[in-house]
Amino acid sequence: MHDGAPAGVEIDLAGLWTNVPCPTVVVDRAGVVRALSDSAPSALPGVHLGSPLEEAAAWLSSAHRDLVTTSAGSLTGENSVASGTVGGRKFDAHPAVLAGGEVAWSLVENTGQLLREAQRALAREQERTAFLLEASSVLMASLNVDRCREATVQMAARHLADAAVVIAPVSHGRRLPVFYSGPAGVVEQRSVDADPAEVGGLGEALRGFPPVPSRWIQPDTVPDWLIPQDFTGPVGSVMIIPLPGHGVSAGALVLLRHTDQSVFSEDDEVFARLFAARAGAALSAARLYAEQAAITRTLMRDLLPPRLHGLHGIEFAGGYRASEDYEVVGGDFYDLHPGATPEDETLVVLGDVCGKGLDAAMMTGKIRNTLQALTPLADDHQGVLRLLNTAMLATESTRFATLVLASVSHRDGAVLLRLTCAGHPPPLIVRDGGHVEQADTKGTLVGAFPRITLQTFETCLAPGETCVLYTDGVTEARGGPLGHDFFGEERLATALTGCAGLPAEAIVERVLMMTTQWVGRRAHDDIAVVAITAPRRTYLSAVDGHTRGRYTA
Repeated sequence: MHDGAPAGVEIDLAGLWTNVPCPTVVVDRAGVVRALSDSAPSALPGVHLGSPLEEAAAWLSSAHRDLVTTSAGSLTGENSVASGTVGGRKFDAHPAVLAGGEVAWSLVENTGQLLREAQRALAREQERTAFLLEASSVLMASLNVDRCREATVQMAARHLADAAVVIAPVSHGRRLPVFYSGPAGVVEQRSVDADPAEVGGLGEALRGFPPVPSRWIQPDTVPDWLIPQDFTGPVGSVMIIPLPGHGVSAGALVLLRHTDQSVFSEDDEVFARLFAARAGAALSAARLYAEQAAITRTLMRDLLPPRLHGLHGIEFAGGYRASEDYEVVGGDFYDLHPGATPEDETLVVLGDVCGKGLDAAMMTGKIRNTLQALTPLADDHQGVLRLLNTAMLATESTRFATLVLASVSHRDGAVLLRLTCAGHPPPLIVRDGGHVEQADTKGTLVGAFPRITLQTFETCLAPGETCVLYTDGVTEARGGPLGHDFFGEERLATALTGCAGLPAEAIVERVLMMTTQWVGRRAHDDIAVVAITAPRRTYLSAVDGHTRGRYTA
């Protein structure tokens, strides 16, 4: 017989609660489950008839014990709602005191709290996603390694910790490049003489090993050199994460929090590694760009035409403009190989390799190196060009070139000039008074045929007279009022008529300026111009008031 039931009446307590739709458990004062609804196991998987409630839910057993203890003799269950978690689900348990002293606990899932937590988690993930997108945009915007490190440490201090430090890999020596950013967001760079192996996890991070969990790193062991100057107070927690690069470590990121902040959680570490992966990729891209830029600068020094200047009392000037604004080198080139004394010949070379861009520039470099080696034979222009022709035919390249050689020297008080063209436009000579003369030299282009024919022209330059060497990028420049006319030899000769007596540098600038104005914004070929001017103080003897020129076949 059940306590409290009328005499002679048996109450099946277990059967009474079976069909209650709400998950419900009936518990006696001793904490033993006496009845439960069919739906109760869905909320409390471990609940069973006759077993202690504590085996199913410790938090509910504790609430039951508090209820029967504090309300002994007068159980009401009012304002005794208990809350707890079962299998990751939140429940509110509402008690109802039965006549026999048992308590029926009805469980209602707290979906409101779950929703709020889900909303908070979603908002947190949205913020993190937005930050990672911002980080990718900011970090990849700069291909400067130091600026990328500064952005990394600044963003990490603002979003991931109270302060951040980036340690760059050591290229040589023991001094570590270190970048700091504290609460104020100011970035400081220092070079520190320290051994990273003395800091737990730092040496491994710099070698690209997996990160050491933050809980393994003792905050009180962090050395002073690893803490930003504006970070006040002791370090509460520290995280050290490698910055992964493309096969080579891009450095290490150190995150610091104050003692009054929560320690880094596993979730924090996962998020920090996502940021570090982006930072490492950006740093690697910047490092590769810096290396390639250094290699390019080294190569360009050999590919770009040299800056010309006066030599042995003779003015030399050169100008070059590549075919496109974004290209630095191309197929046009010039070189100057100085003679040892004023009486020795100085060799000037101007040429044009077919094509444009880097491929043409590479062939240009090979031709210039070959001519450099053939300089001792420069007394014989035709011999030099024939040897160059043989060398170019021996390569697999199908590119050919046009060239003009000019040898200049002081002889008997005069400036002597020898010119030989190989498939190249003949140089123009600006005589005293403005008359423009075309050098009588011609020849076969180089690198196309086994045999080439050449004709050399010799002349003298009077004081103030100039010989202008140019590539077809000048005369074949399309433009003008209609946009498709060539600049042409005639227009160039007319322009040079007004250049009589000008310095070599001024003549080169005038030709380049007029050509640029002619083409406007249209595409054009590579352009190269060289001017050779006799000094005004040189006295030249004249025959019938004129200098004479001659050519040899």
